[in-house]
Amino acid sequence: MESHSLDELDRQLLHALERDGRAAFSRIAAVLGVSDQTIARRYRRLCADVGLKVVAVRDSQRFGQDQWMLRLRCTPDSAEAIATALARRPDTAWIALAAGGTEVICMTRPRSDGERDELMLGKLPRTQRIVEIRAYQMLHTFFGGRRGWLMKSGALSEAQAAELSPDLPRPDVPVRIAPEDEPLVRALERDGRATCPELQLATGRSESAVKRRLAALLASRALYIDVEYRPELIGFPVGTTLWITAAPAALHSVGEAIARHPEAAFVSASAGPSNLVATVLTRSTAELYAYLSGPLGTLDGIQHIETTTKLRRIKQLSVPAPTR
Repeated sequence: MESHSLDELDRQLLHALERDGRAAFSRIAAVLGVSDQTIARRYRRLCADVGLKVVAVRDSQRFGQDQWMLRLRCTPDSAEAIATALARRPDTAWIALAAGGTEVICMTRPRSDGERDELMLGKLPRTQRIVEIRAYQMLHTFFGGRRGWLMKSGALSEAQAAELSPDLPRPDVPVRIAPEDEPLVRALERDGRATCPELQLATGRSESAVKRRLAALLASRALYIDVEYRPELIGFPVGTTLWITAAPAALHSVGEAIARHPEAAFVSASAGPSNLVATVLTRSTAELYAYLSGPLGTLDGIQHIETTTKLRRIKQLSVPAPTR
């Protein structure tokens, strides 16, 4: 697969959007010291070349909702079809084919016990070409979610990052997405940078009502704005999920240590066959080996590590990834 070379400004723009996905191009341009037109042109190019997309994400943890990582071992001729079917569900994300195409890795965020049971106790067990299901409930996120991997790139200085962070008030209202907010939220899930006129069209509400509800949803942390892109196209083609067993007394310290590693894009304590799940991104298998045998392998308290290298990403945060 072709890898697109990103220069310093590309990396700064990606990091800026991770800080505030709805920031005006003029604001980003002022902080980065370039013109509005340059930022707009770079944004369009990144969308076309590396699959950049800005999307709204419902914060499951703020709602107290479960998150599960599923490992589905499938017959060799069925994994892609199963992954594609899962990608159509609104409660799934980060779906990938792994293990030579015989395993599907999937994050699911059921919004109710019924939705969870319908998938995990109903549809999946009845799918005959799924040979084995392993489920890992996410217990505590050390890194990921609102804290994006690009912050580890150092593309922005601390002052630039602070200037581009959204000025959200401390949440003083209950976390709630009302039924009448659903059209607004769904529009933002499709495009986190949708303009007020576009959101008015999607919701049938006035400009003032759209602005007020959007501000309230972001301030309450019911939603956050995130970025997705194809890591393989920015020079990190090797995505690996690590299933780690740490000694119980070392679980928290090991999780915090891995979260500080520049390779780690997601780290969570889990209930299931292992007690930590992590996703790491590297430039090559040699770099992955150096990480496993070095920074990760030398951590005190790790008892066992299983690695699963992803073959192809099917879905990120929102829509299924484009096929090749």
